[in-house]
Amino acid sequence: MKIALVDNGSVEAAAHQCLRSAASAIGARADVPIEAVSWRHSGRIPADALKGNAALTLAPWIRSQVSSGEREFLLVPYFISPQGAIGSSLRRDLAALQEDTGGFEFSISEGLSRQSLCSIVSDRVRETSRSAGLQRPPVIVVDHGGPSRPSAEIRDGVAEAARAELGGDIGPLVAASMESPDGPGFEFSRPLLGEALSAPGFDSGDVVIAPLFLSPGRHAGPGGDLEVIARAAQARAPRLRCHFTGLVGLHPTALETLARALVAALRVGIPS
Repeated sequence: MKIALVDNGSVEAAAHQCLRSAASAIGARADVPIEAVSWRHSGRIPADALKGNAALTLAPWIRSQVSSGEREFLLVPYFISPQGAIGSSLRRDLAALQEDTGGFEFSISEGLSRQSLCSIVSDRVRETSRSAGLQRPPVIVVDHGGPSRPSAEIRDGVAEAARAELGGDIGPLVAASMESPDGPGFEFSRPLLGEALSAPGFDSGDVVIAPLFLSPGRHAGPGGDLEVIARAAQARAPRLRCHFTGLVGLHPTALETLARALVAALRVGIPS
């Protein structure tokens, strides 16, 4: 059986490096070898940006393994929301690969739970508040945003649970999206981060922004879209000071949660 930690993929080397670090840490915790494999996109990263080791992507990796005789795969989802549209689309791609390659068996372990995400976000907010010497700062929990209501519900649920867990350690807390489709029917993605940073209580002083993102890349981390949005808000409101928390993916709770899910999936085995 081959085991892979699978993310959505990115053209940014930092994102795939994060995936590799997470795979190594999860494998060490579960005491099994696990490969870092992106669903898509990451094959466009130059190999020299990854210390000469080109990124693995799912379809070519599975084809290569099947051609070498492998017929069983266990995938660990490295997604904020492995359910809903992402999970369904990944399974469709795997079903198409099954037909193209002559057949193989696969299973997908459980991913990050809402409870684990809440714990991580709360811990990251506390870390940032301590580091910056903040007292009861307002907090914005921000995800990518998009057309998926289930993803927005996960973000909102994590934000609500974090508000309850943090209690008097923070001021007001709001959930926001980095971006959202235009038009009616997508109100569940709003407010956008830029809108939240213009709202009373979040438009001046110290504000903690907690990105619900696993890895650094085009959107999150240094120089990413979230930072660009925050800088623009600070330019509009010079008294505003934005403080970003660390990301979700390499937090010990994320690694331990996924390692436990991997071990549980190994006990169940690949369905025949």
